[in-house]
Amino acid sequence: MMNAKDPLHAARGDDPLAEYRTAKEPFYRPARNEIALYEQAYRHRMPLILKGPTGCGKTRFVERMAWALQRPLITLACNEDMTASDLVGRYLLDAHGTAWHDGPLTMAVRYGAICYLDEVVEARQDTTVVIHPLTDARRVLPLDKKGEVVHAHPDFQLVVSYNPGYQSSAKDMKPSTRQRFAALEFDYPDAATETDIVAHEAGVEPALAERLVALAHSTRALKHHGLDEGASTRMLIYAGLLIRDGVSPADSCDMTITQALTDDPDTTEALKKLVQAKFGS
Repeated sequence: MMNAKDPLHAARGDDPLAEYRTAKEPFYRPARNEIALYEQAYRHRMPLILKGPTGCGKTRFVERMAWALQRPLITLACNEDMTASDLVGRYLLDAHGTAWHDGPLTMAVRYGAICYLDEVVEARQDTTVVIHPLTDARRVLPLDKKGEVVHAHPDFQLVVSYNPGYQSSAKDMKPSTRQRFAALEFDYPDAATETDIVAHEAGVEPALAERLVALAHSTRALKHHGLDEGASTRMLIYAGLLIRDGVSPADSCDMTITQALTDDPDTTEALKKLVQAKFGS
């Protein structure tokens, strides 16, 4: 994920992280005191874990904090095919022969960005161990293939996220990694805040947003009773966008919530009844 370019830095042409700077404030509504806590953690460049359910606003929160702190943000969506070279860099052939190309983590370390590893436990553990020297007093990144040790820029910070509800023991974070981080726990916001978010992001009236949020709360009550996870705030925004554009609430919710949450016929029928109860036939 790349953030919008900062026109000032792009025009100057002397900022290697210009494309990762956000010029416009991302919309974010705090749920508790997470903004103040993050600001204190960043003062010490403390590595952070953000943990919470899918679609509850973790990524948007990091984007907002990077904007507020005027720091570039480099985001990587982790997966099981990610290698250490994908993070730190590799030698590649170009017109002049073989040249080293910094990976996104190395760029963040070298030039002072916030590096955000989304769903970090999806990456192989032999890959994520490369972050260990960055998350203690050393704050260095060894580039073994290049024979270089990169000392972290004073503004560098590492932030990772994951969803504890989806993790098996095989994909849990090792204690040797986890204990290097401070942690902020996220959850879906309270009903009033979530209504405000859905209304703003989907461009719908608060009354409609309120009904979508009420539907989400009903689906979240089914967690571990037919659903692994209830409807996320992101799903409500998708539903709101379709309803705003003239799609019926039943079809909108079926497409963005019911069918996205389950393939089980009985659970699907139960969710459709919840939608009917909230919006009518």
